[in-house]
Amino acid sequence: MQGELLPVSSDLGRFHGVPRTMVEVTNQKEAGCKSKGQRGCCRWFQKICPCCCRQKSLHDINETDLSEDLHQPLNGDNELKELLLSVCSVDLLSNKTGQNRLEHHTDLYHGNELIIRRGQTFLMELDLSRPFNSKIDKLHLDLRTGPRPAVSKNTHVLIPLVEELQDERWEAKIVEQNSNRIKLSVNSDPKAVIGRYKLTVTVSCPNGKAATTHDPSKDIIMLFNPWCEDDTVYMDDEEERKEYVLNDTGRLYYGTEKQIGARTWNYGQFHEGILDACLYVLDKTEMLPSARGDSVNVVRVLSAMINSPDDSGVLAGNWSGNYAGGVSPTAWSGSVDILKKYSQEGGMPVKYGQCWVFSGVTTTVLRCLGIPCRSVTNFQSAHDTDVSLTTDVYFDENMEPINHLNTDSVWNFHVWNDCWMARPDLPPGIGGWQAVDSTPQETSHGRFRCGPASLTAIRTGQVYLKYDTPFVFAEVNSDKIYWQKNRDGTFRQIHIEKKAVGHYISTKAVGSDERTDITHLYKHAEGSEEERIAVETASRYGSKPDMYSTSKVDVTVEVNLEGEGPRMGADAQLTIVVTNLSSQPRSATLHSQVAVMYYTGVLKGTVKKEKSVVIPLHSSSPVKTMEWVLPYQCYQDQLVDQAALMLTLSGRVTETQQVLATQTSFRLRTPDLKIEVRAVVGKEMGAKIIFTNPLPRTLKGVVFRVEGLGLQKVHEVVVGDVGSHSTVTVTEQFIPTQAGPRKLVAALDCKQLTQVHGVADIAVLKAKGGECI
Repeated sequence: MQGELLPVSSDLGRFHGVPRTMVEVTNQKEAGCKSKGQRGCCRWFQKICPCCCRQKSLHDINETDLSEDLHQPLNGDNELKELLLSVCSVDLLSNKTGQNRLEHHTDLYHGNELIIRRGQTFLMELDLSRPFNSKIDKLHLDLRTGPRPAVSKNTHVLIPLVEELQDERWEAKIVEQNSNRIKLSVNSDPKAVIGRYKLTVTVSCPNGKAATTHDPSKDIIMLFNPWCEDDTVYMDDEEERKEYVLNDTGRLYYGTEKQIGARTWNYGQFHEGILDACLYVLDKTEMLPSARGDSVNVVRVLSAMINSPDDSGVLAGNWSGNYAGGVSPTAWSGSVDILKKYSQEGGMPVKYGQCWVFSGVTTTVLRCLGIPCRSVTNFQSAHDTDVSLTTDVYFDENMEPINHLNTDSVWNFHVWNDCWMARPDLPPGIGGWQAVDSTPQETSHGRFRCGPASLTAIRTGQVYLKYDTPFVFAEVNSDKIYWQKNRDGTFRQIHIEKKAVGHYISTKAVGSDERTDITHLYKHAEGSEEERIAVETASRYGSKPDMYSTSKVDVTVEVNLEGEGPRMGADAQLTIVVTNLSSQPRSATLHSQVAVMYYTGVLKGTVKKEKSVVIPLHSSSPVKTMEWVLPYQCYQDQLVDQAALMLTLSGRVTETQQVLATQTSFRLRTPDLKIEVRAVVGKEMGAKIIFTNPLPRTLKGVVFRVEGLGLQKVHEVVVGDVGSHSTVTVTEQFIPTQAGPRKLVAALDCKQLTQVHGVADIAVLKAKGGECI
């Protein structure tokens, strides 16, 4: 009599602990050998004479056989071996050209690991020891991340097998079965912890349970997902996703508001070793793995980790002008070398960086991890040191600057980052672009970091919303307050510049290399009622909430640049314009001094100082224009990295005692490196790099640093000395390794001349057979 199958209710397709099974009942007479010893004899006889004693099938074995044989050694028990369920192999379908990588927009990452984005399904295949039977077999996936995985911390994930997948949870479903092979569709939680997961697969059946051992080659890397609506970093515009997540090159802006310079930066987030390096940076933080599902926390921690002062982060800042033992900040042209060097040398800070380098590396790390990010430059960027939300300038009784009190500064330019995310920790409407700054300026909760601060909060003056919103507000929209010392030692407010800071806030345009002005995202139009309300709202939370004066102003002074401004190696010429806004005649005294300045707003020293001049301002000719000249000989031995100077004008209107005061920064423009690219026979290409020394002096120890993603790795070319006004040409040969539009970037490294660089666009075509030409 054949055995009869009796169904027992079970939760088919889900994993909830110990599974129920289908129990088989057989007739005792047909059970064959009854005792344990007899069954052993039967098995022995079967082995020596299989033709006389056929092997049992699933329908020939009763429940007693199964339960007792679970405790018996399996070696040699062929009839039980075929009943055991085990995983023979796991295929993550992780090839970079395969469905998983393409659908998750991770096909640009180097290598063939499984790199996926959270909140989205992915496929994997399992080869089993026998066909999977959903009625009696169970299966679940086990993912672990961090040093001490825990289910309660979302760092140990048990993924059950279900009949139908649902959103916003970890689940797996069999979507295809072919003999012993099954294909799973696995869904992840859109709030999942990001990072590297160790994978094991556990299967069980009535006669036992088996699990795969961890294979590092089968690790899964989880990233943030801007394509998933349930992820906090979701961005709904596809062109913006391509720019702010997938674009591996960009433009960084520098100089002054009237002389905006641009340079190409290789972010290289998909380059070989960079994903591992970014995960290494994340591991170096003190952030618990369980917190890595929160994009706000990840960005805040990384803004501290990109700089080195208090946590041995990626980059050591240096504004001294002496870069011995490292690379000059102006010589870098990309993030790849920096991040690889940091991870390969065990977390030793890389020397050296300044704001644009910190920003470029931050863009690389955030884009690599899946957070939309861009580098942003603010011209006339204030550095508020006393949380007054104003930029304060102090003069003595004789209108001479009091340097030891002038700790606030205005940088010619400052580069930071915007990242895109929701802010569930803040009131509704505050999400979107968030300012984050990795340049070490001031500490925030004990660390050198800044942000993320909502641009919406900054624009409206809601500086009480975290993180570091007051500091960023002051950078882009603080008033510049001039104070004069009284005889009794106190100070009185003598002048307010309401449009002194936060000009031409710039970032690279979406889909092109053009500059986009995003000042309107940070502040209302200067002088508008909305902008004044924002300033007054913010000032209530500063240390000087009652500093505003209502004194009448009827004479103004401003400084203008002609064209693109003065060139390095020539006399610098500016125009001073004094205007009488009243209907009465006025006269004013005015004196000036110019100082060489680091781009951060810190003065190195005075270069030229002129005594007061008397300026008559008649009502019939209210505008007085004067030419101001700084000879090359005055500044030739005084320049620092960014070749920036600060002109300070101060004076007084005789009739009204109105104080005149203004400061203008300007840079001396440096030449670009010209790059000429030509195709050579076969796959080799050549590029000519041409440089002309603009100075009437010899440049010593000139070095070119050349790199191009998909073209060649960073390569240093020692040029040596370049004579006065001489031209040097260097030819570089290289073989492209990737097809598509590429950029070859070159930068000059020289003590006497900085911020000299160039870029060439190259279209690399695929040859027959898939090779690049």
